[in-house]
Amino acid sequence: MTISYNWLSSYLPVTVPPERLSHILTSIGLEVESMESYEAIKGGLNGLIIGQVLSTSLHPNADKLTLTQVTLGGTETLQIVCGAPNVASGQKVIIAPVGSTIHPKTGEAMTMKKAKIRGLESHGMICAEDEIGLGESHAGILVLPDEAPLGAAASDYFQPYNDIIYEIGLTPNRSDAMSHWGVARDVCAYLSHHEGSLLKPALPEVELPAPGVALPLEIVIENSDACPRYSGVCIAGVKVAPSPRWLQDRLQSVGVRPINNIVDITNFILHETGQPLHAFDYDAIDGARVIVKNAVSGSPFKSLDSKVRTLNSEDLMICNAGSAMCIAGVFGGFDSGVSENTTNIFLESACFDPGSIRKTSFRHGLRTDAATRFEKGIDISSTVTVLQRAAVLILQEAGGQIASNVMDVFPHPAPKIKVELQYSYLRKLSGKTYPVKAVQAILETLGFVALEVSPSGMLLEVPYHKTDVSYSADIVEEILRIDGLDSIEIPGAITMTPSIDKGHRPEALKEKIATALVGLGFTEILTNSITNSRYFTETQAAKSIRLMNNLSLELDVLRPAMLPTALEVIAFNNNRKNN
Repeated sequence: MTISYNWLSSYLPVTVPPERLSHILTSIGLEVESMESYEAIKGGLNGLIIGQVLSTSLHPNADKLTLTQVTLGGTETLQIVCGAPNVASGQKVIIAPVGSTIHPKTGEAMTMKKAKIRGLESHGMICAEDEIGLGESHAGILVLPDEAPLGAAASDYFQPYNDIIYEIGLTPNRSDAMSHWGVARDVCAYLSHHEGSLLKPALPEVELPAPGVALPLEIVIENSDACPRYSGVCIAGVKVAPSPRWLQDRLQSVGVRPINNIVDITNFILHETGQPLHAFDYDAIDGARVIVKNAVSGSPFKSLDSKVRTLNSEDLMICNAGSAMCIAGVFGGFDSGVSENTTNIFLESACFDPGSIRKTSFRHGLRTDAATRFEKGIDISSTVTVLQRAAVLILQEAGGQIASNVMDVFPHPAPKIKVELQYSYLRKLSGKTYPVKAVQAILETLGFVALEVSPSGMLLEVPYHKTDVSYSADIVEEILRIDGLDSIEIPGAITMTPSIDKGHRPEALKEKIATALVGLGFTEILTNSITNSRYFTETQAAKSIRLMNNLSLELDVLRPAMLPTALEVIAFNNNRKNN
């Protein structure tokens, strides 16, 4: 999972240096696999300066070149030969002086050197926007407003976005940390425990205005097992357009391509809170009804990528009165999505059954960000809060007005799980004695509620976002994470004795035989249990167990015999002279 330092820091009440934050994340079980600088504009415009064209004249030896005299704000003028058709006296422009390096949108970086162009010296370059990574245009040089400060660094004027990006090796059970908000909660729990002051992450306050107009809509859930909760709101009069700079920077920093302000806000909320959202074109909702139901087996569905998929009766769909609009929690439909012509939207925030989403996602080969989160479990209690947060952002960036009350269909509210933790069990499993107050404080910062506290233990209510916590051992893991696995002391003297197999198990005999063979000069190898079906006859391959979602053509069946994978190892070593 990708986490932006700037984005994460916006939810933290204190400033944590990047290196320390990396250490904290790894300490609490969110292992940082890489930490790299990110530049929205490669090179960050470093070395480029805002200059002004003082005069222009035709190049004496070339019809399409212009000889310019430019100033960078000092007493010295630079002579630059320019090939752009739009260069003119008086313009404020971006100058790449000798010694500076430019990073074009395409192609290699180039360091400016003093050059002779058709017999005349040129001391740098007047830049087009694509030549310095600011845009795509190469029609001419980039002309700045008259008020642009002469002599200022281009990086100070444009302030290109810079960040630090963490790649986190997230384990499958940590669905609560698949967002910046979730990671911020863990970081605050760690800081609170280790620094002795209660710190809490903060999302911006949300206050949804009352509806200004009315767009009628009815929500019906036919399969409440696959969709236990479905929330939504209508917004009228939005203007679909490119997103503002801040939103594009946030998304691009974590590898998401901006599309338009509505879709970008739903993606922003996904990475902020972990809750997937979907925006429908309200005017494409036939009958003003949203129906959550299973598909008719064999029916076709055209998805956003223009492909027609054949549906299965187990696929949960979001439908209108006449047709399917979306594969629930996985992928949108071609005809109901937000386009540049959309003016009214219906915004969905729902919770779907993890097993149902996973089966549908793999069945159709659609591994989307939304499906990845739904299949691991999301916080069912936050659908409305997140919906309101997104709606406020849409009003802010796309205009419009709320056109319905927040609709929330929640037929069977699930009670929170209760888990008992005995202090003796905590000591036994962790190898450490924790003060009761410290245990309680750690768990409270993570969202757990102590319903009962006794001298021997406590009864805890598990928050909805902790979808992986069901047993006492899970609670111990949470305490250990926040305290830090590296804080558990190892006893000074450890006595280890060999195990004695009194039962004469077959495994023990195999181990003795293997040890004897190695002693006689044999080499033991351990090979992949997945192999290539082409190694076997058609009859053997037909009897083999095939992978439904193999990652490569060479690894597509479970091995029916040991010899082919052993020969692979021998061939690999032989080809590399490793005898």
